[in-house]
Amino acid sequence: MNDIFYNKSIELLHEVATVNGFLASAENTSNYQRVWARDGVICGLAALASNDEKLIEAFEKTLETLAKHQHKIGTIPSNVLITEDEIEVSYGGLAGRVDAVTWFVIGVCQYGFYMDDFDFVQKYSLEIEKCLTLLESWEFNNKHLLYVPLSGNWADEYITDGYVLYDQLLRVWALKSYNHFVKRDEITTKISEIITQIEINFTPNSTGEKFHQRAYDELIFQDFMPCSFSPSGYKLQFDAFANALVLLLNIGTTEFQNKIIQYSSQLAAETKLGLLPAFWPPVFPEDEHWNLLKSNCKYEFRNFPYEFHNGGSWSMVNGFFGLALLSKSEIEKAFFILENVNKANATVDFSFYENFNTNTKEPNGVAYCAWSAAASILVHQSLHNNFKFLF
Repeated sequence: MNDIFYNKSIELLHEVATVNGFLASAENTSNYQRVWARDGVICGLAALASNDEKLIEAFEKTLETLAKHQHKIGTIPSNVLITEDEIEVSYGGLAGRVDAVTWFVIGVCQYGFYMDDFDFVQKYSLEIEKCLTLLESWEFNNKHLLYVPLSGNWADEYITDGYVLYDQLLRVWALKSYNHFVKRDEITTKISEIITQIEINFTPNSTGEKFHQRAYDELIFQDFMPCSFSPSGYKLQFDAFANALVLLLNIGTTEFQNKIIQYSSQLAAETKLGLLPAFWPPVFPEDEHWNLLKSNCKYEFRNFPYEFHNGGSWSMVNGFFGLALLSKSEIEKAFFILENVNKANATVDFSFYENFNTNTKEPNGVAYCAWSAAASILVHQSLHNNFKFLF
């Protein structure tokens, strides 16, 4: 195996590791010179996979920073800027970030699991309990699925809102991770109730009362779970991150999971990058949701077709797809994804770009993006050293 890709990825994580935790990028872009919840935890998971003591220490500091600035009602910061002159805490821009809460819980528990340190999880038990209570309140109707605002997660300039698949799955992972330590019957029951509602509302031919029966009946399912639904109906795009989590968490029938693997693998193989787009197909100007997409940006519009969330390809997302393939013993397919993640990260002398135009292969966004490096580390270590997370 060629270790240059892995070593370059490790080098970048060392570059963004600070005394307060992982920064999102080594590039001097102000918004990325912060400790972010989801970026930091994903980099932290890669740190655990690497078994690099300094990186694991940076992960611990990341979690410490997030916990220190948790809002009194339980919200975990989307990001924290710490300089000699100021501390600036953000819980989101145009909307709050639901996934900051779940990533924090996942991060603490995965750290505790890997380090075999129950005391570490206990240390943050109060913060985690606040997170779980807050997540329960975000159901609003007490029917076990989170209701997520537009712009409420990592795809913060995309069209998903309402009952967003990705956020339901992260919550399941967070609850499973925490319950590994506390082993509470009520959490076990809650996990089962959430999974049941995911399967009822996001899979074809399911039995049980639907949230939106009319919209469900009009839906023509494809070989994956749709990305979200709300009172206005379903949004049907393929969400690569969410469907990777479906596989990792083993949700749905084996037959349906196999359809997801087949669809995803074929889609990746057909793109010029050999990678999965984050969402597919792209939203075009003539499409129903174009105006929603076009308006959902605080600064400049970036979601042109085939770019960013709108059909762009992200190394980070493909890292989790690679892990999902491995969880289903699809070794050859996982090697294919790792090879193409490494090729993408190596573009312009290992610039680790945030994402790529799926149609032209041109890089987009910020360079030296830490979670792009994390993707390579996660899949590499899982393939070559049998590293496994707690699911």
